[in-house]
Amino acid sequence: MKKSRGFSLIELLIVVAIILVIAAIAIPNLMKSKMAANESSAVGSMRTLTTSELTYASVNPSTGYTSLANLGSAGLIDTTLAGGSKSGFSFAIGTSGTPAIGFTSNANPITPGTTGTNYYCSDQTAVIQMGAASFGTSSNPCSGGTPVGN
Repeated sequence: MKKSRGFSLIELLIVVAIILVIAAIAIPNLMKSKMAANESSAVGSMRTLTTSELTYASVNPSTGYTSLANLGSAGLIDTTLAGGSKSGFSFAIGTSGTPAIGFTSNANPITPGTTGTNYYCSDQTAVIQMGAASFGTSSNPCSGGTPVGN
């Protein structure tokens, strides 16, 4: 009788089991890396929004601060960010007064715990705040957070 060459069923099952164990270890680490990248992108986008708002208000003093769409139309931010969503975060800007003498920009994870865990807020003081819950009190929209370092 001739001995056949190749892998037995048990050998193939062992290889598959090893691959599954490696995947079970690697996938959570990849998800954490993706979430960290999303949060870094959100902080960068918040810096861009704050700088763009300050630029827009200085060039247009009769209007003051403005909306995401107007910042996009003025060419101060990219079209993705002007659309209100980027890298797993949703962005919004609110203004107050006529002319708008104040603004508040927020970045919230679209799917908390999956696309990001932190919430971000900035206003005309140009300090980006980070918190574990959404910002938004009427008296001080960006209070209670931790300032994000430069």
